[in-house]
Amino acid sequence: MSPPADRRALLRTTADKWLARLLERAEERVAPRRHLRPPGALPEMAFLAACTRCGGCAEACPPRAIRTVPADGGLAAGTPYLDPALQPCTVCPDMPCARACPTGALTPPAAGWEGYRLAALEFVPERCVTYDGLACGVCASACPRGERALVIDELGHPVLRAEGCVGCGACVRACITSPSSFVLGHQGKE
Repeated sequence: MSPPADRRALLRTTADKWLARLLERAEERVAPRRHLRPPGALPEMAFLAACTRCGGCAEACPPRAIRTVPADGGLAAGTPYLDPALQPCTVCPDMPCARACPTGALTPPAAGWEGYRLAALEFVPERCVTYDGLACGVCASACPRGERALVIDELGHPVLRAEGCVGCGACVRACITSPSSFVLGHQGKE
């Protein structure tokens, strides 16, 4: 690359990073509380702009896992979100919630659940009763993705398979420990 091209690339990279940080800061001010969105959600700011708060996704959700942000939720008021502590997403193969969205705020990913993540999930072994010698397996039984996402190893311990986990939160809710041995956090879509 020639020196002017190097400078243009550097300037473009710097500008992209600056814009990403600016958008992140704006998002924190506009929507300070992060909500776990239903499958196929646009990035948060675009989602807030596109969602008409029609409720179609919540009506189409078979397990009734989709809630709406209360009126005191600022710009997010009336938008759909998931609360795995109340009812986790059951990972419907055809994503009826996303298909019900008339605006594209929710759009089923082309590959469905393969490679898609609602959220990041972390296993905390120190909390798990199997590490105290107790038999369990409730988490693996509750996982809608089955062995693609969560298995019990030969020692009786849960093993999270990140490549198959979609971050639905079923294991978080099912876990018998308090706090849960699984922690759900937000992440960008893959």
